[in-house]
Amino acid sequence: MTNAFLLTSSWHDDDQGTLLTFWWHTALGPLRQQIRQPAICFIDVSDTERARACAAMLNWPIDIREVGLRRFSGEPAAACYLPSAYLYRWRDVLQEQGIICRELDIRPTDRYLMERFVYGFCQLDGEFSEAPGGRYQTLSEGRMRAIGRDDSLPPLKILSLDIETSFPRKGQPDRLFSVGFYAPDFQRVLMIGNAAQTGEDLQLVEDERELLLRTLSLIAEYDPDVIIGWNVVQFDFEFLRRKYLEHDIPFVCGRDGSELQWRQSANNPDRIYMHIAGRVVLDGIELLRNATFQFESFALDDVATHFLQEGKLLHGEQRADDIEYLFAHDKPALAAYNLKDCELVWRIFVKADLMNFAIERSHMTGLLMDRMGGSVAAFENLYLPRLHRAGYVAPNIGEGYHEQKSPGGYVMDSRPGLFEHVLVLDFKSLYPSIIRTFKIDPMGLSEGMALPTSSVDTQQAVPGFFGGRFSQEKHILPELIRMLGEKRELAKKAGNKALSQAIKVIMASCYGVLGSDGCRFYDTRLSSSITKRGHEIILQSSQWIREQGYDVIYGDTDSVFVWLKRSVADDEADAIGKQLIAGLNQWWAEQLQQRFAITSYLEMEYETHYRRFFMPSIRGEETGSKKRYAGLISHADGSAEIIFKGLEAVRSDWTPLARAFQRELYRRIFVGEAYGDWLRAEVRSLLNGEKDDQLIYRKRLRRPLSAYQKNIPPHAQAAARLEQWLDMKGLPARFALRGGWIEYRITVNGPEPVWPDGSSGSAADYTHYLEKQIRPTADSVFQFTGDDFIALAGLQLSLF
Repeated sequence: MTNAFLLTSSWHDDDQGTLLTFWWHTALGPLRQQIRQPAICFIDVSDTERARACAAMLNWPIDIREVGLRRFSGEPAAACYLPSAYLYRWRDVLQEQGIICRELDIRPTDRYLMERFVYGFCQLDGEFSEAPGGRYQTLSEGRMRAIGRDDSLPPLKILSLDIETSFPRKGQPDRLFSVGFYAPDFQRVLMIGNAAQTGEDLQLVEDERELLLRTLSLIAEYDPDVIIGWNVVQFDFEFLRRKYLEHDIPFVCGRDGSELQWRQSANNPDRIYMHIAGRVVLDGIELLRNATFQFESFALDDVATHFLQEGKLLHGEQRADDIEYLFAHDKPALAAYNLKDCELVWRIFVKADLMNFAIERSHMTGLLMDRMGGSVAAFENLYLPRLHRAGYVAPNIGEGYHEQKSPGGYVMDSRPGLFEHVLVLDFKSLYPSIIRTFKIDPMGLSEGMALPTSSVDTQQAVPGFFGGRFSQEKHILPELIRMLGEKRELAKKAGNKALSQAIKVIMASCYGVLGSDGCRFYDTRLSSSITKRGHEIILQSSQWIREQGYDVIYGDTDSVFVWLKRSVADDEADAIGKQLIAGLNQWWAEQLQQRFAITSYLEMEYETHYRRFFMPSIRGEETGSKKRYAGLISHADGSAEIIFKGLEAVRSDWTPLARAFQRELYRRIFVGEAYGDWLRAEVRSLLNGEKDDQLIYRKRLRRPLSAYQKNIPPHAQAAARLEQWLDMKGLPARFALRGGWIEYRITVNGPEPVWPDGSSGSAADYTHYLEKQIRPTADSVFQFTGDDFIALAGLQLSLF
């Protein structure tokens, strides 16, 4: 018997049926478990005889049994047990007979684990044996029992990988220069070169073929559980895979000697999926995004600077030429660069606690560590086994009600202006709280719709929207939300930020999947009963606050912004905020008990006190904007900070010039500091060329450059000029296949890229920057201060 954590899973069919393979991390070392288990799908009991006749006619090994489950419509269901290779052919055969298969698309490995409530960790029992060569343990069949997280397991063995290559040039093949590996106990760079130059961390090999073979040997020798990198699947492994094919070398990196398995997404050819038996490959970029980190750029240099205050050894657009130069003339320097990239990735994983996040996410959802996104799969892993135990089979995609469209979150029209003393009150986890309070649940909807309409009046059901109603007693999701919420609170108290964040992502996805037509439970009676109830809660909460003598000047999905309408000290503002949330929470508890006989789990929290607050209007209109504001807050240590939301100061598509200008202007206005002389000095500094380093735009071409044919925007014009320059230099195109990021300036000769050779290019068009960058950020607030930008800046009208 041993405790284990899941690394990878797969399945295949042989002449005996479907074989599930699980690779586990255990105290015994890596362990491969193989289990015989047929695939399963469901049909209506009324169709079983015809289905059996089809199976008999085809002589297919399909066993059909009644299992005591039913569809949401109430129709009894039967299970079809068959080898996985027959699943989709079986579906097509039955479809020709008008018979519908359900739950056909659930992976056999996922189903096996979820039905046993195994999420990441488990206890294995059976006859363990050592594989030939002693590299791992094996378990045939065996027993599996769900357990909580086991921190007594040895830490995962992790290896950071990065490759250096030539950059594609016209008429030249791409070349692999080196492969770097990093762990605290192991650093190595394998590189093509003269073996006489080999150093402590650098091993030189004869040619590309030898480099590829030595890479496989090193991975096998170090035997990592997890390989990490930066864009490691889409670039490093994709490049290596092509090289192994080119040299006719099997890409054998699985723990059992199997080859890497590879496929491209049918919907997105740029999206690649890979599987290595017993080894997880984690991409730092994907993992950061899943953990909801946000950066203007996910380039390794930028993210490392953010987390570590340290960057790569080579920077900028000349990096490609530098790498090729070092490969030819200074291999130890290239090895240091290669190894540094590996080390930076490792340290980012540590600093951002990404490995712990990946483990916790797997433990909470049952998703494999390397399965990014997967909100629908995570929801189904949690929901389906509970649904089956409640006696139901899940519907297929498209079977839910969707004749009416569910709205998004409520965003109130704002009141534009400059205000003093604005409080932000925020409903804690509003959508999960609505689900729990109003019993919103796929099975609960089925049970509720089976009750008579009068069940709402007799309080057996809770009314939803679009005619939906939910059973007061029979439901699954509200209890799941309760469990997740309690686990998150415990994680917060324990200081486990990774677990808290993992649960937050899961809870937030519960509404998202119900509102997604890619989910089998998609039904707009479900999603609208969440969002429209949210509208109702914000509107009624705002009305209650107005009745207390305050104004609500804005509301956004789960928050209300309350203007106190008088001058107050910070302590008094805090006291008012706490009184409001206590009163409002009590009011909702009484209202919901009275109206629906339900317990309220709605919890309003006092979030922020803005001493000064600015809400802009939509440019050129009197209507207030949405999701855009700035406010001054005070910290406990007496310091002050201005929070910007959606304004130019925090938007990467505005220049550093505009962003810095807006921050300082608003600071001066909020604290009552004079700004006329400062503004004039800023304008003079711009016109004198003293701010040329702040004039750079950075935007992304989301399509190949060739797709921009009519009304070509400035960033595409700049990209076209850069492509011409690269072509003249014999360098590879950057935007021909999939677009990309471009940095550029507006000059007197139009948009020009930031030239890779460092040349300055044409003179800047300062009138453009005054009119399109500086003036708009000032005019939006001057509308309420009574200032005139042109007069205050001392400019001639002809400039504009």
